[in-house]
Amino acid sequence: MAAPAVPDTVDAAPRRRFRALPVRAPDALVVAGYLALAMLLTLGQWGRPGRLFHQAGDQVLFEWMLAHAARAVTGLENPLHSSQLNAPDGVNLMANTSVLGLGVPLTPVTLLFGSQVAFLVAVVCCLAGTATAWYVLLRRRLVDSRAAAAVGGLCCGFAPGMVAQAGAHLHMAAQFLVPVILALVFHPDPRRVRRTGALLGLLVAYQVFLGEEVLVFLVLAAGTFALAYAAADRSAARRLAPALLGRLGIGVAVALPLLAYPLWFQFFGPGHYRGMPFHAYGYQLDAASFTASARQTVLGDDHLPGLLAPNPTEENSFFGPGLLVLAVVIAIWLWRRPLVRALAVCGLFFALLSLGGQIRLGGTATGIPGPYRLIAELPLLDHAVPARFPLVCVPVLGVLLALSLDRLRPDPATGAGSAGTPVRLLWGGAVAAALLPLTPTPIRTVPAWPVPPFVAEGGWRADLPPGRTLVPVPPVTGAGLSPAMLWSARTGLAFPAPGGYFIGPRAADDPTARWGAPDRPTAALLRRVAETGEAPVVTDAHRRQAVEDLRHWRAAVVVQGGLHHGDPVRRTVEALLGPGREVAGAHVWDVRPLVG
Repeated sequence: MAAPAVPDTVDAAPRRRFRALPVRAPDALVVAGYLALAMLLTLGQWGRPGRLFHQAGDQVLFEWMLAHAARAVTGLENPLHSSQLNAPDGVNLMANTSVLGLGVPLTPVTLLFGSQVAFLVAVVCCLAGTATAWYVLLRRRLVDSRAAAAVGGLCCGFAPGMVAQAGAHLHMAAQFLVPVILALVFHPDPRRVRRTGALLGLLVAYQVFLGEEVLVFLVLAAGTFALAYAAADRSAARRLAPALLGRLGIGVAVALPLLAYPLWFQFFGPGHYRGMPFHAYGYQLDAASFTASARQTVLGDDHLPGLLAPNPTEENSFFGPGLLVLAVVIAIWLWRRPLVRALAVCGLFFALLSLGGQIRLGGTATGIPGPYRLIAELPLLDHAVPARFPLVCVPVLGVLLALSLDRLRPDPATGAGSAGTPVRLLWGGAVAAALLPLTPTPIRTVPAWPVPPFVAEGGWRADLPPGRTLVPVPPVTGAGLSPAMLWSARTGLAFPAPGGYFIGPRAADDPTARWGAPDRPTAALLRRVAETGEAPVVTDAHRRQAVEDLRHWRAAVVVQGGLHHGDPVRRTVEALLGPGREVAGAHVWDVRPLVG
């Protein structure tokens, strides 16, 4: 996620404090390299609508969110709520990961090229944008060497945890504002309070619409870093504290009015919920994961990461032994710098938190309590996923690498440096040896059933009057891959549909969180057939229930696209609703005569 990086006021040269460097060709090449790498990682999906990244349900969710943002912009609809999903009740999108901060600016891309291309552009922007933002911060505040800053930015933007998140969780990968926010919070000029504070408030408000979880981690990391830095250099802390607190106060004053209504809507608006539909402490990392190789790296495999992380998208701590050894060496080497001490404390603290309530080693519980227990019941933190805390360690390691490489940089005027050429070559080789095993590979993809032409080309329009819904088969609600969401996203939310992948309340009078809407009996029946391929004996009770469920969904047309067990599902639907018709790659049932 983010570890704060501030100018080391004790030993940093004054010229590093306020540099506004012009953009030069080498800087453009660095950014172009980041973009090229991000494009390479997403190569498996460009121009292939029948492929999704390995966590397919998550990609479909974010494609839908991007399509919703475009619809809200062009149709002037409420961006915080939608009735196009989970019909007829709708979804509180502010209480879900709506990524409006990505979706709104990407509206032209979504309208011109569709939700899949918009999603891929968002992934590229998140990875390359985060790397670029850290590169700029390192160059302007902390290091003189462009190469050192480039390596640091590369680590911050393309570490295994970032790549794992990018293929599934846009709200966690969108970290390009984090370095900018930190640069404003820890601005070295105590005289610049009002303007930096106001800009800080605006960026914090924007980050809420990118990802609130990242913002929570950022606040925790910045607070931990600030306390550690104050302990390491008390005189500097006393000198800088008044301006820092002033910027924070102004930032809060600017952000709160902008966020008041969205946050009210999130916690009290229609479709709000309380708690989470899963136990956060169950998503912890194994201590052995810190020295292992992630799946999406050149040395990765499927077996070991599966034992050490809760799922492929949460391989956030897989740094490998080489990088961790280098980090320890750098911390010892540069320990006299308060910046390094604060970074080391921050990184170690969040690494320990990721081990959860009970430490595991090599897939086995040790019985040793983890420090996460100390914060597990605190407000907001009780919803934080422990496995994501190592995302804070990512920029800690990136900044430490940049500082060490910059320390060995020869003086451009004299050619002399703090170390001779052999030492520089040795250290550069050590950094390369530590980073090469972490080289990311293209994000894995899986096949997906294409959107039926009947849906994609609008053949349903003649059967769908206003106020009625299109029901996909099977109607999926909860954490599964929802055909309704994929069809809806790829058609620009052209029709309302029941179910979907989101978090909502258990019932209208019970705000306890759950995945999706409460299941209807017919939806559960059809999903069971789709999963097992076993068609049940359909009774009159099943038929009456199907009609009741269709009336609840306000259904007009039922559509079955491609399914692995398509024949038994089709036979079951026909037993429930009567014969349908095959139209443009889909089986279609006009249910208006049944539901009235």
